[in-house]
Amino acid sequence: MKTKITGTRGIAAVIVAAGRGERAGQAEGPKQYRRIGTRAVLAHTLNAFASHPDITAIAVVIHPEDGDLLRAAICDLPAHVRIVHGGATRQDSTRLGLLAVEEDSPRAVLIHDGVRPFIDKTLIDRVAAAIDTSHGALPALPVSDTLKREAEGGTILETVPRAGLHAAQTPQGFPYELILRAHQRAFDQGRNDFTDDAAIAEWAGIKVRIVAGSPENIKLTWARDIEMADQRLAASVNFPDVRTGNGYDVHCFGPGDHVTLCGVAIPHDKQLSGHSDADVGLHALTDALLATCGAGDIGTHFPPSDPQWKGAASHIFVEHAVSVVRSHGGRIANADITLICEAPRIGPHREAMTEALGKMLNITPQRISVKATTNEKLGFVGREEGIAAIATVSVVYPGEVPE
Repeated sequence: MKTKITGTRGIAAVIVAAGRGERAGQAEGPKQYRRIGTRAVLAHTLNAFASHPDITAIAVVIHPEDGDLLRAAICDLPAHVRIVHGGATRQDSTRLGLLAVEEDSPRAVLIHDGVRPFIDKTLIDRVAAAIDTSHGALPALPVSDTLKREAEGGTILETVPRAGLHAAQTPQGFPYELILRAHQRAFDQGRNDFTDDAAIAEWAGIKVRIVAGSPENIKLTWARDIEMADQRLAASVNFPDVRTGNGYDVHCFGPGDHVTLCGVAIPHDKQLSGHSDADVGLHALTDALLATCGAGDIGTHFPPSDPQWKGAASHIFVEHAVSVVRSHGGRIANADITLICEAPRIGPHREAMTEALGKMLNITPQRISVKATTNEKLGFVGREEGIAAIATVSVVYPGEVPE
């Protein structure tokens, strides 16, 4: 009987990319940094895991000398990705990657070759679903070619029956604590001859289920593999699913001594009036985020009639909207907020606002814009009766735009 792994922690991923790739040639650098389509091999691989809603921590294991190559290949790493320097062997690199996610206490871990860039969500889901408290999971394909064992001198010694034989792929998934202990035990005993993580699991007595692999999930080993992968991507017309949402909010002034805008309290001779802290910038941003996946608006999730939101800090609303976006597999590309007011002055507080927004959205400051403008003394804003805000966000979702 399968016993599912329980707990609140998610699934970690260890992407092993510390090899030198001699078989693919070194003229253009290690194969994981070669470009296929418009991005490096490793960027394609990482994106599949970083965009998966169940993957909560990722360790990318690289060669100690490859930091610049990684930064050139992937200029904007998601916050839940850690960079780890690998060891002398793939086995040791994997162990170091496992240790790097230990503080996240994942219930399970997926270990994947960085040079398998065509991994997709369906295969990740299939492997993850087969892991329980005592079993790992291995994606594999039945061997279709006739197998020959070679004798000395290069002649055929025998034909090997292929019944029951499978070609192993990655990601290979395991209960986190079990595979970490197995790797540590192998390290302590000086065993470094295992060819994959399922072999270590087998040695340690961890049962591993075979699940259906994918013919698309090829490992790029030779220079020709990279050329074919590039041709494959170049031949496909890709319409990435980039969505834009916008939001608008306005609040009037009331008695008070400060206003809260984009998460920053600013001294002022008035205060914005509203059920929460009346942060117009964050309210507009919340609506913009929710719009990208058709999830309603701020009032849908936080009705003003509900007393629990009275005086609430508006970052709660933004962080909830971010979690909704991520539950749909979305990755926030940028956020642009315009505050419309005669006073207070926004410029001196822009840096603090950007920092606060970066923490809420989990994106870098270069992807955030906070602007301010007046209403040229026209209308309610011009009469200094309130403040308005407009927010626009772009979010990239998995898949392509439908025809």
